[in-house]
Amino acid sequence: MSFLELTEPWGKPSRNIFFPTSNDVQQNAAPVISRTTQPIVTGASVIALKYADGVMIAADNLASYGSLARFFDVERLTKVGNNTIVGIGGDVSDYQHIQRTLEDLEIKENNYGDGYALQPSHIHEYLSRVFYARRNKMDPYWNQAIVAGVDGDEKEPFVAFADLRGNTYTAPAIATGFAIHLALPMLRKVTDDDRWKTLSKERARAAIDDCIRVLYYRDGRSLNKFSVATITAGGVDFQTNQSVSSEWAFAEKQYGYGTQEV
Repeated sequence: MSFLELTEPWGKPSRNIFFPTSNDVQQNAAPVISRTTQPIVTGASVIALKYADGVMIAADNLASYGSLARFFDVERLTKVGNNTIVGIGGDVSDYQHIQRTLEDLEIKENNYGDGYALQPSHIHEYLSRVFYARRNKMDPYWNQAIVAGVDGDEKEPFVAFADLRGNTYTAPAIATGFAIHLALPMLRKVTDDDRWKTLSKERARAAIDDCIRVLYYRDGRSLNKFSVATITAGGVDFQTNQSVSSEWAFAEKQYGYGTQEV
């Protein structure tokens, strides 16, 4: 038995430390740290608007696996506190992690027992800081979020936006995803120039339904099944399994190319 073999059990470094082989180098290499650069399972648009008595927010229930419409019952609206709804589009797994983060925040605030409740502006501020912190770590949440509710003692309607880069803004009507291009102009018609202050609940719901219908027609990642939440000073009215009428009769007289008998 060699001297090297006798001394190794006493704590002397292995021979491979001083004379490594190619296999040893591969085995001892540090694991590669990777970040998500392209979301896989994603949710589409979220839309929200103010009206005279509160706020209305909606999101469909589809989660797409790439371009495949895969999951048809994903809830993308989350109730936080007593008078806030958070709607999130983008990567579904990141959204689930944000859900747990907001649940932890709510539990922590309730444990204080000081009589104060989380307001929509507080939740939006917190969420924007979470997004920005993850961005600075080069590991962002691949999401866009809308925070909707009635804020403060005066129960003022509140709608605000935050995204993966930490960008934030507020407006009477906000959308994410393709709804920014397809639905937001429709929402602005009924909310801009303070028209939302005289907008009834029925007209607000009609605008939401029209937007969902247009998204279903024009956005391949949208679904004709959605959830809508109405937040007023009296609380949150959360409605699921909603749908809008749709009619696919645009090309009923077209049957293809060439001579055909119909």
